Amino acid sequence: MKADELREEYLAFFETKGCVRRESDVLVPRGDPSVLFTPAGMNQFKDHFLGKTKLEFTRATTCQKCLRTADIENVGRTAYHHTFFEMLGNFSFGDYFKREAILWAWEFLTDKKWLGMAPQRLSATVYLDDDEAAEIWTREVGLPPEKVGRLGEEENFWPANAPSQGPDGVCGPCSEIYVHSPCGKVEIWNLVFTQFNRVGNPPKNLRPLPSRNIDTGMGLERTAAVLQGVESNFHIDILRPLVEAAGEVCGLPYVPQSDEGRRLRRIADHVRACTFAIHENVYPDNEKEGYVIRRLLRRAVLDGYQLGMRKPYLHQLVGTVVELMGNPYPELADTAHRVGQGIQQEESQFFDLINAGMPRVERLFHQVAGTPGKTVPGRDAFDLLQTHGFPPELTATLAAEQGFQFDWDGFHEARRKHEQASGAGQRIELFKQGPLDELKKTLAGTEFLGHETDSIDDATVVGLIAGDKTCYEFTRLDSKQPVVVVLDRTPFYGEMGGQVGDTGQIVALGGRFEVVDTQVEDGFTLHVGHLCEGRIGYKDRVAVRVDAVRRQAIRRAHSATHLLHYALRKSLGTQTQQRGSRVEPDQLRFDFNYPQALAPEQLEEIETEVNRRSLEGLPVECTYLPKEEAQKAGAIMLFGEKYPDVVRVVSMGDFSKELCGGTHLANTGQVGLAKIVAEESISAGTRRITALTGLAALDLVRRHEAASSTTARLLGISPSEVAQRVESLVKEVRQLKKQSAAGPRTGGLTVDQLLAEATEVGGTKVVVAEVPEATAPVMRGLIDQLRRKAAPVAVMLAGRQDEGKVMLIAGLSRELVERGLDAVGWVRTAAAKVEGGGGGRPDMAQAGGKDAQKLPEALEAARTSIQEMLAG
Repeated sequence: MKADELREEYLAFFETKGCVRRESDVLVPRGDPSVLFTPAGMNQFKDHFLGKTKLEFTRATTCQKCLRTADIENVGRTAYHHTFFEMLGNFSFGDYFKREAILWAWEFLTDKKWLGMAPQRLSATVYLDDDEAAEIWTREVGLPPEKVGRLGEEENFWPANAPSQGPDGVCGPCSEIYVHSPCGKVEIWNLVFTQFNRVGNPPKNLRPLPSRNIDTGMGLERTAAVLQGVESNFHIDILRPLVEAAGEVCGLPYVPQSDEGRRLRRIADHVRACTFAIHENVYPDNEKEGYVIRRLLRRAVLDGYQLGMRKPYLHQLVGTVVELMGNPYPELADTAHRVGQGIQQEESQFFDLINAGMPRVERLFHQVAGTPGKTVPGRDAFDLLQTHGFPPELTATLAAEQGFQFDWDGFHEARRKHEQASGAGQRIELFKQGPLDELKKTLAGTEFLGHETDSIDDATVVGLIAGDKTCYEFTRLDSKQPVVVVLDRTPFYGEMGGQVGDTGQIVALGGRFEVVDTQVEDGFTLHVGHLCEGRIGYKDRVAVRVDAVRRQAIRRAHSATHLLHYALRKSLGTQTQQRGSRVEPDQLRFDFNYPQALAPEQLEEIETEVNRRSLEGLPVECTYLPKEEAQKAGAIMLFGEKYPDVVRVVSMGDFSKELCGGTHLANTGQVGLAKIVAEESISAGTRRITALTGLAALDLVRRHEAASSTTARLLGISPSEVAQRVESLVKEVRQLKKQSAAGPRTGGLTVDQLLAEATEVGGTKVVVAEVPEATAPVMRGLIDQLRRKAAPVAVMLAGRQDEGKVMLIAGLSRELVERGLDAVGWVRTAAAKVEGGGGGRPDMAQAGGKDAQKLPEALEAARTSIQEMLAG
């Protein structure tokens, strides 16, 4: 049975059991900061399990795209580990439970109508104390007792070890199903019975839940391997062709048991994971999800490097991934070109990094080889990461292949100090509960009326929150600590979808509350602000007033954002997709995928198109449609956003149609003027445009006009001549700087004079000299001239700075670097004499010192050191 058939059979089977088939959630879940990537099928139903979401169904089934890196070191080495994989799952939210979950799993596995596995090949495990599950397996399914193992909380409880070690919260026993084959026993299905709430330490700390749930997961790749009779997941029909394609690109046959075979499997796994991630606009970066993707790509590039590849090659495999995975995920074809570009760009950068940094790694390993413990210091590995971009995993992998240990503790300590300086490293709880919990028991949420009106006179206070506590009333006037008012209905828009929250006032009979921000959490609108007058209490009837002027400015920016999105797609192509946005009063920020900076002509074209559509004064229409109908109508859906079954479609003429819940204008003409003020890169493959609208754009134009008029007046010319005159002045200044930098700043020394005073060691000229009053650029320029004129040559120049300080710059010609000499070590030897230190590259390094009086000693140390280096 092919993998595509298995996927469809599973979903169809559970549909026959009343489960609603849901699409896979995205790889990067929105609104869930507890995980970087979706790790399991239950993730999209987290709110269902916690009772936070009103249930439209109580049974569901999915095939979920997952990405995990916990077992990354095993990928390619074992038969069953992956980073990207698909998890088949069926779920119950207070509906069917243990008996049905077990019996249906057995039916799907063994019934000839479905998978038809031989029962004698199967066995199961249950939690040590779960007699109920054990009896179902033995008495109803008919498994012999010896085929039903009982295991402890580490193996058969979720979360592992929860009864004794925590955390508190929802938990339960699980039952695992195994298939026995000539290759061994393989776990293919885990049935989790979430039936307890853990409270405190044992004993008697597992309290039954009033509503019990089912969460199961069957590995698609593992089960397909069993059904197809192959010994490894990598040999199933949707993976082996990719592994073999990797071999073809690298010019190698795929031999499963070889070291090369292991690398080819890892390349296949990582390029598949990266294809899906970049398809969802997760590009390689240095933070969060982007760092994971960068790490995967660079591991795959390094594998290729060690197989002999010296130029980008991974991007050639994107087409194979799309071909193999295109049946269940046809949307991959739409972004294949963009994904390939993103991978190729990262490959090119990393090959450059490898070529530049590998000599440093090899020198580090050479030093380690001479130590008793043969351990790569973690501090040095972190320096490689910070200065050369070498991820520690790659350094550790290379070290292991040389038989070295890797000092992870030292690395983590160096990273910890770095994170303390940058404020990183905070941890977020998975199932965090707050003061809204009581409201959720009686209310479905806040009714939003903001699309119809900016004010209402008949809202009711249903909650008051200060810090993490609920209150009965607010009576204290305190502008320092904001508090929260929750209403049953409101015109205030809470921040979401990139649009900032509204501000305004809530007026009670005996008090006034100033709203400075509005947020949304679990369906409740949170009015954040300060009590300005009197008091406001629970169940008070209040009037609610949004700041209408500010809201209209937000509407202008939001409608202009849609116009900008349209104009970008028209100018750059429909493959251009929104990556993020920020909508504020008369100001917008729009992030989108594009591989390079936009030319001034492109920006002008985009800005003109936005204003042209604005001047047409076309109606902005908002309608509600079923999601499927909106998709068929061509409405743009932002990838990664979760949409309800009925969606709000915002249309402008016949050219723009997007799903959007934000506030908008009545027609495009109300945007007024739109002006692009910046275009920049925010990460690899992602650009950002900042623009102003309405009065803010007009104010910018006026300020530019005033600046131009003032400059013209100072120069005694007309405003139209300013640009030409400034260009002329810039040229004059550059010429004067060039003249000023020449001659006297080198103390009269020339390249020929320096060479005349050089010594020679083994055919290499050595220049060590002080250059009075020289700047760093001048000394580097002299070194470059010396390397071009007299290679092989070793040069160290020194200059005295203000306040008794010293600058040292060392340079080595290419031939010396290839012999293993290092300018960094050389310059540090000299810098030590003047109480300083430095760094740089093997061919050019710079150092500073605090004691200029000891400069002669430093230069003498430099001469002695380079003689020893050349002699060695």
